[in-house]
Parts: sequence; structure tokens; C-alpha cells
Amino acid sequence: QVQLVESGGGLVQAGGSLRLSCAASGDTDCITATGWYRQAPGKKRELVAAITNGGETYYEDSVKGRFTNSRDNAKNTVYLQMNSLKPGDTDVYYCNAGGCKNYWGQGTQVTVAS
Repeated sequence: QVQLVESGGGLVQAGGSLRLSCAASGDTDCITATGWYRQAPGKKRELVAAITNGGETYYEDSVKGRFTNSRDNAKNTVYLQMNSLKPGDTDVYYCNAGGCKNYWGQGTQVTVAS
């Protein structure tokens, strides 16, 4: 089993920055990649960014150049640095760890005020 704990969401003005953290515990050797998803009420959860254990990254087109994945292997933690935030980035953000199984964090609210 893997447990994921997210933190770092909040309220920020447009143009501001937030850094989300996703700390993994448990059977972390089973994780091969970590992704960040976001979901608005009534909408499908969508992949925003991802990072593999090897450091390869993926970014959805709307966040390229603004969001950056990083990881601290010693802390089993993945970060999503979000800069130049827009009101359209307002959503609940979820951390996902894939590998042996699929695991989800509890979600953290990001609200960008115009």
C-alpha cells in the first residue's frame, strides 16, 4: 500500500504562485511515476503534469512554461511549482502515484482570484 498526502493549495491572486507537495509513504518502491490531476465540479479529472522516477516530465499544453515538476527522492516527495496562475487554474488538484497499483491523494483546493 502507498499513502499520499498533499499540501500547498490555497487562495492566490492571478499571476501569483503556489507549490503543491505530494508526500508518499508505505511501499514507495512500487511507484514508477507520479502525476498531478485537476478536477472541477461536474467535470472529468484531467492530467496536468507528471514525472517519472527517471525524471522524465509531461505537461498539459495549457500549463507548459508555467508549471514545473520536481522530486526529492530522499523525502519521497514530488512537487508541482505553479507560476503565473490564472483563474482558469482553479480546481481541486490530486496527486496520483502509479506503478504496482494506482493510488490517489486526498486532493487540495487551488483557487485563483482575478
